[in-house]
Formats: sequence, structure tokens, C-alpha cells
Amino acid sequence: MTSPPAARPVADLFSADGRLQAIPRRPARREALLAHLAETLFEAGRTYREAEVNEALKTVHEDFSALRRYLVIGGFLARTKDGADYRRQQQPGSPGGAIPAVA
Repeated sequence: MTSPPAARPVADLFSADGRLQAIPRRPARREALLAHLAETLFEAGRTYREAEVNEALKTVHEDFSALRRYLVIGGFLARTKDGADYRRQQQPGSPGGAIPAVA
């Protein structure tokens, strides 16, 4: 019995200028990327407006809306019901995780 292949580092998804070359199609690879982005672009415990999330994601890839959606669906970012505020999850929660709406 052979052991599973070692996971490739997330760094090889980025070009020399720090831009993401493509969003991985394979779920495990995409999840590793999303974990990396959540950890490096968003501070734990801080609430971000949607525009701030978009600006952070634009620094790595032009399809920021797809990345934002994947981060929320994967439980890496939680958002209010109205979609105005986002917060990094300490550990990915259930898909589509939400934080309470701000009154």
C-alpha cells in the first residue's frame, strides 16, 4: 500500500508577482487556497465591509466575486444576512455560515 501523494504547496498557485494564476477546480486544492487567503488577507475578530473584502481579494485575482463566494460557502468567511459585513471564521464552519445581522 502506498501513501497518498504529498499536498502541493499553495505558493505554486501564484505567479512571481503574487497574483493567483487560476482558481483551482479540484475541491481539496481550492480549499487549501481558500484557507491560505482567509488567513493571510483577513484578521480574526475583525468585521469587514463587502467593499473591503473585494479590495483584499482583488490584490490576488480579478475574479474577486468568485473567491468571496467560495470563502463564504466553504465557511472561511461568515457574512451577515444582508451581505454587508464579513468576518473570518477561526475554523471553517458549516457551508453558508452567517454572522448575526447588525442592527
